[in-house]
Amino acid sequence: MLMLALFRFAAAAIPWTLNLATWLVARSLNMPEPVVHDTGVFVFVQVQTIENRVGKALSPMRLVRRLRSLLQR
Repeated sequence: MLMLALFRFAAAAIPWTLNLATWLVARSLNMPEPVVHDTGVFVFVQVQTIENRVGKALSPMRLVRRLRSLLQR
């Protein structure tokens, strides 16, 4: 029962803290909140794309194949 209450609290607190953080950043930068929010989403998507590319390039199976091809030369 206690865990359920904690999960409910976390589920309610996370969006509230995100809104507060967005409001604080927008206020400190003197920008509208939607612009700050959209910029944050854009940056998150760009970073995620880069991490996915790097993750694919450094996957263990791909590195093994590259090593085998280099050793066969």
